[in-house]
Amino acid sequence: MTSQVLSSASLLAIDIGTISTRAFLFDVVNDNYRFIASGIAPTTNAPPFNDIRAGVTRALQRLQDVTGRTLVGTNGSLITPSRQDGSGVDTVAATLSAGPEIKIVAVGLLDNVSLESARNLAKTTYASVVETISLNDRRKQDARIDAILGTHADMIIVAGGIDDGASQSVHKLLEAVGLACYLISKEQRPTVLFAGNNSIREEVEEALAHITDLHISPNIRPAIHIERLSPAQPSMVEVFKHVRAQQLFGVSDLNQWAGGRLIPSALGLGRVIQFLSKIYAPQKNVLGIDVGASSTTIASANQGDLTLRVFPQLGLGAKLGEILHYIPLEKITPWLFTETPKETTRDYIYNKAVYPASIPTTEEDMAIEQAITRQIIRTAVHQVTSTPSFDDKRPASGLLPWCEPILVTGSVLTNAPTPGQSLLMLLDGLQPTGITTLVLDQNNIINSLGAAAEANPLLTVQLLESNAFLNLATVIAPVGRTRIGAPILRINATLSDGKESSVEVKYGTIEVIPVPLGQSAKLHLRPLHRFDVGMGGPGKSGRVHVSGGVLGIVIDARGRPLQLATDPGRRREMFKRWLWTLGN
Repeated sequence: MTSQVLSSASLLAIDIGTISTRAFLFDVVNDNYRFIASGIAPTTNAPPFNDIRAGVTRALQRLQDVTGRTLVGTNGSLITPSRQDGSGVDTVAATLSAGPEIKIVAVGLLDNVSLESARNLAKTTYASVVETISLNDRRKQDARIDAILGTHADMIIVAGGIDDGASQSVHKLLEAVGLACYLISKEQRPTVLFAGNNSIREEVEEALAHITDLHISPNIRPAIHIERLSPAQPSMVEVFKHVRAQQLFGVSDLNQWAGGRLIPSALGLGRVIQFLSKIYAPQKNVLGIDVGASSTTIASANQGDLTLRVFPQLGLGAKLGEILHYIPLEKITPWLFTETPKETTRDYIYNKAVYPASIPTTEEDMAIEQAITRQIIRTAVHQVTSTPSFDDKRPASGLLPWCEPILVTGSVLTNAPTPGQSLLMLLDGLQPTGITTLVLDQNNIINSLGAAAEANPLLTVQLLESNAFLNLATVIAPVGRTRIGAPILRINATLSDGKESSVEVKYGTIEVIPVPLGQSAKLHLRPLHRFDVGMGGPGKSGRVHVSGGVLGIVIDARGRPLQLATDPGRRREMFKRWLWTLGN
């Protein structure tokens, strides 16, 4: 056993979401870290409690009931470190996604340069940009000040000026920020994050530090064509905690329990995806998706270069009623596998917004929620991957880049009635290309592992390699287009037990090669009609070694982008056929 394990054996992770608060216990079993158990309770940031600690206490009580391990002392505090009688824990990590959207004013010199970077930094957390100010803004200074005052912002991000670059123009923008903060009562002044020209840090401190809570990070736009958001993340976390502590009772206590390591849940996902990207092949991206009640988070990384985006407008909870402002109903209804009127779908959306903790109780309700999930994933992933930085890692414009693996989490996916329904939601929403592995975070622990990595990286590494995650399937998705029913791929498979099989895949179908979970297979792929399976180009054959998942090896030959039948009846029949192929 390593000294690292001995010095920090057990870890408690607390994740506070919009609907549920979860407490996870990790400990050493046979010289390796394992996920032991979890306790779940409703989140209590809203009335009548208005205090997240009540939900945390209930989750811990349920965890104690499951494990028989005492975690909370008679005084109501966590027992840390662990004791010889087995009570307590050695380390605590915490993540938080509950709370209202953080209102941000983005300030930058040029709209499509530093201001765009300020917006992108805001998108890495649970926030919305409510106002922007730049040199291109033709408003007079008093109008800019009034604009800031009218937002009641929680935070102001100031970017601008490459390192050792423009200073006078930045000062002019800072003047508006400083005067606006001065005119706001001290209790309501927004926190300011300066992420611009490093050479004027001292001047920024002199101008703003005595007025409001000021944080300074490395320049997110150090050169005109370079954007670096990751170095600003520690400052963003500190601002996030400061704002949330003002909005939610109990956040400061939770952060203290975690030794100051409380982070946004989205950043936890980002850390894990960033770590995995350093391990897997540089020709592919590692992709992570969290479909939650308050938002959807997309994390994509390649060789440690992380892109993190949070979409507060794309959640399945209380804000679902606003989703039709971003996604037309006509884009949701084609994904329904039941005959459901548009009015019924619209009513379900508004009812779910009123009762966000409710779950589908009928097949029709489930079909609607899964249809919404498909389009949420489709919308979020398209917005993240449609940037030029992904162009050299995708088979064609507008398609998902080559990815390996794809990790997904969120109750709508983990609580689906069957693995086949989870997989089909992902195949339809993501529309992966080439060869990839779809991994389901069946215990909803991935965000917590990202938070735990700072305190105990070994735990995170070992849990990612454990059976805490479910390999849904290895997916092969040929890219190309031809007539329905035409053969597009021939596969010769040799399983690890020596059995051989051959499959001819036709366009428009989903096929399954039953390779059990934990076993592997050697595949020889021979695409036809110049279809591309990621073996070096259109029509290129090749051999690949893959692992089986709970659904085996799935070949999605429906084309990219997926085009559904225009006739609703035929469309529903196709969905039923695909679900039947995947085991319902």
